[in-house]
Amino acid sequence: MRSSIVYISSNCTNKKIDAAKSSINWVGKKVTGQHSGTVAFKSGALVFKKNVLTGGSFTVDMTSLTATDLTGEYLGKLNGHLKSEDFFGTEKFPTSTLVFKTIAVKAKDVYTVTADLTIKGITKPVTFDITVKGNTATTAFNVDRTKYDIKYNSKSFFESIGDKAIYDEFELTVNLNF
Repeated sequence: MRSSIVYISSNCTNKKIDAAKSSINWVGKKVTGQHSGTVAFKSGALVFKKNVLTGGSFTVDMTSLTATDLTGEYLGKLNGHLKSEDFFGTEKFPTSTLVFKTIAVKAKDVYTVTADLTIKGITKPVTFDITVKGNTATTAFNVDRTKYDIKYNSKSFFESIGDKAIYDEFELTVNLNF
């Protein structure tokens, strides 16, 4: 079953997320290791019609981006660099968005979603499976940062970078609570 996002309908239920209880965890990998951290939701909701997922939309506070695997001086340096123009440019682009476009039922409580992900003002499609149970939903997927003009130390653009290379894809694990 495929469906477009529908926000206003008497037959739909709009479940707003509890931003304080919902989470986005990220992992970025490089040749010599990896870093992990979090970024917070500003807002978001899933839309249901007769208990079937039919839509969703989320806004992420990119200024909340932080590493969780470092402390002290190194934490400040990494957070500053991730928020800089080399990466997410959070001063110019303080939010990112995800808007569901198509949804297919995959199994009981599991849906395959194609959504528009906007980072740094650039919108590209992403596809992922999401599991919805009661007042929670979970998903995990990879994002290719180079599609959003984040090319810093990418081997795809700088072949001779050697062990300073950062992999193009980063992982997101999302836990939603309503």
